[in-house]
Amino acid sequence: MITINNVCKYFGDRKALNDINTSFEQGKVNLVIGRSGSGKTVLMKCLVGLLTPDEGEILYDGRNFNLFSNEERQNIRTEMGMVFQGAALFDSMTVQDNVMFPLNMLTLQSWEEKLERVNFCLKRVDLENSNNLYPSELSGGMKKRAAIARAIACNPHYLFCDEPNSGLDPKTALLIDELIIEITHEFDMTTVVNTHDINSIITIGETISYIHEGTLEWRGNMDNVMSSDNEKLNDFIFAQPLTQRIRNLM
Repeated sequence: MITINNVCKYFGDRKALNDINTSFEQGKVNLVIGRSGSGKTVLMKCLVGLLTPDEGEILYDGRNFNLFSNEERQNIRTEMGMVFQGAALFDSMTVQDNVMFPLNMLTLQSWEEKLERVNFCLKRVDLENSNNLYPSELSGGMKKRAAIARAIACNPHYLFCDEPNSGLDPKTALLIDELIIEITHEFDMTTVVNTHDINSIITIGETISYIHEGTLEWRGNMDNVMSSDNEKLNDFIFAQPLTQRIRNLM
């Protein structure tokens, strides 16, 4: 579990995060939703240590990340996996080398052990036998699956996904959502997903934190997000065409 207590982040006079209190549960897909510029990316950067909160604390299973030494932060980063918005595969590396990259950086396994893990991860994301392909030879959905394989290569406790469906068609986005929730449950990870994709919100949001202009406005799940009486949340949810149609049927 990741617990966020009274987190604030400033950029000059602007308060990007305003007293955020929420938690992300183990074995669940935890969504952070909100419009572009709402603060959800700033929050994720604080979670993974790319930014340091100016106030408050972030606890990883009770361990205060903000108080860690550089060595302690490096150790906990070995427990994290990250799926970037654009997949962020290394273009000059094969799929195999991309997935093996964190194993080379963070483990002392033999080459045979690393290859076995790579093949396991690729099979798990339905990219078996794609080892020797390059990112330029992959579709958008295949790139995202390869990125997920890389993210879980070190068997992380915590998985972070930044807009994993960005740039994908609806059918492929649904497959990525299904994969994320499957591996979260299978490996009992604490998964945090930044998204504004309405399909993700209503299908895999086991916990949902809605951020509006740096403030946590609402917290719930996919079962009650559509029936919330929070006006700001409703403006965000029902401004999207699919949910307008859904609301008309309710």
